[in-house]
Amino acid sequence: MKCIFLSLVTAALLAAEAPRVGDIEFYGLHKLSEPKLLHTLHLKSGGPLPPSKGDLEDELEKIPGVVLAHVEAVCCEDGKTSLFIGIEEKGAPHLAFHSPPAGDAVLPDDMVEVYHQFLDAVRDAAHRGSTAEDLTSGHSLMADPVARLLQFQFADFAGAHLPLLQDVLRDCSDDEQRAMAAAMIGYAPNKKDVVDDLENAMQDPDESVRSNALRALNAIAVLARLEPRLRIQVPVTWFVEMLNSIVLSDRTRAANALVTLTDKDAAALDQIRDRALDAVVEMAQWKNLQYALPPFILVGRLAGMNEQEIQKAWTSGDRQAVIGIALGAKPKKKPGMGPTNKIE
Repeated sequence: MKCIFLSLVTAALLAAEAPRVGDIEFYGLHKLSEPKLLHTLHLKSGGPLPPSKGDLEDELEKIPGVVLAHVEAVCCEDGKTSLFIGIEEKGAPHLAFHSPPAGDAVLPDDMVEVYHQFLDAVRDAAHRGSTAEDLTSGHSLMADPVARLLQFQFADFAGAHLPLLQDVLRDCSDDEQRAMAAAMIGYAPNKKDVVDDLENAMQDPDESVRSNALRALNAIAVLARLEPRLRIQVPVTWFVEMLNSIVLSDRTRAANALVTLTDKDAAALDQIRDRALDAVVEMAQWKNLQYALPPFILVGRLAGMNEQEIQKAWTSGDRQAVIGIALGAKPKKKPGMGPTNKIE
């Protein structure tokens, strides 16, 4: 089961010419040398895309000092596919997830069918370049009319079957069922009712479940910022921990959410500085600009810059100067601010 939104590698696989490697983005490296890893893997920009993600990960994990590896191909820039290579080195922080649940609760067939229709609609919309979405309601509403109508059905399901969605999300043994529940539960009419369920799902052993939970909590965080009177609290702790994951979607979705969660929140920024500064800095240096921008915004905030200054530094290509300031900046405490890890 893949995440709701496509990795876009399909376009490269369908190309008439064999896909080539574009940018190679490593993350998680502290002791190991990037050139040495590339030499060992016989991998270079412009070369052929490796035929097997699993084989490449196996080769990486044979290298002394590598505990785990995760490879993700992202298409396409000038007909080339970017490779993101996550490494967990020996002695580095290990992000542990829950054990797989063993329950047998499942969603009814009509909910499963609507979810699959939604995935098809998202795929079709992506091919047309229609991927815009509105998060201001606390859940995603896509600009594509077909996908949007199916999302309205998600809201109906969440309103009528919330206890079942909660049960499936926490206890179902089937990864796909939990991923569907994670996508739909965020459409519950009272967002406070599902924050704990989604935070728990961020620690799921399956990548797709975590990805859908991250997306849902990000949308709820947007609503929490827009409507403080609702007093919705979204914890930041697991978003920060996700920045250290070797899985690309964990990192990128966490960074996107933290752009919302750290807005005018010094305590949340201090958590990033204490727990994931190296991770967010390396992401901000990625050559793929789409993936580098959210972590760069976080780095700019860690450097004490306002949004206009961050935008100016980004457009001028002055990333290294901002990173240098962030690495040298001391935590800033606002008078009277306690060590909270939630937004309200």
